[in-house]
Amino acid sequence: MYPPERHSVILTTARAAGRVEVQALAGDLDVTPETVRRDLTALERMGLLRRVHGGAVPVERLDHEPALAQRQQVLAAEKDRIARAALDELPAGGSVLIDAGSTTVRLAELLPADRELTVVTHALPVATALAALPRVTLHLVGGTVRPRTLAAVGAWAERALADVRVDVAFLGTNGVSVEHGLSTPDLAEATVKRALVAAARRVVVLADRTKVGRTGLAVVAPLAAVDALVTDSGVDPGLADEIETAGPRVVRA
Repeated sequence: MYPPERHSVILTTARAAGRVEVQALAGDLDVTPETVRRDLTALERMGLLRRVHGGAVPVERLDHEPALAQRQQVLAAEKDRIARAALDELPAGGSVLIDAGSTTVRLAELLPADRELTVVTHALPVATALAALPRVTLHLVGGTVRPRTLAAVGAWAERALADVRVDVAFLGTNGVSVEHGLSTPDLAEATVKRALVAAARRVVVLADRTKVGRTGLAVVAPLAAVDALVTDSGVDPGLADEIETAGPRVVRA
């Protein structure tokens, strides 16, 4: 197999799985680990991959944001584990904010029916998941609904959130890194996410391993504003350790 063919296979695998490992690629491609490392270096120079310990993670375009339905199909089992682990971050009672996102929707679907909570959300799928729970007092924030995330954004949403104070905010994110904190591809959604962070006593971020080490177009908040990151067990250990050193507790589900 010629280098361009290997590069194509490596890039496709990285985008599908969220990362690639040197040893696994060497076996799959029937080449030496040194050859794989050279291929990863070449792809990193092209701006397509980012080298991490033992392998690499994909680098997407800064403005790339798949639709919610598409994202719900990616790493579905991992997102389920993340959402279940995030249940431990719920207050015994009190109030929470739930952000838009494929993993936060799963959290809403798993919310215990016997837990008495006040929930504020600007995400239509989250509201739909919670509307029938008898012990949940649900407040839906209005605004302009973004088709890709089904989240309300804009001045109306920002004004409503400015008057809210909750115990815990559960945030989704498109990117989380030591250098730039939380980020997302959309400027309007970033503004609303900043309002969610400002409204909460504690901030818990739900993000699968493909988001860790990535940076989107719009910066939301530094890691200093985050109390905990709940991710999956496949996260790169080096990246997770870097984030935990920067402040947030990292939970690997």
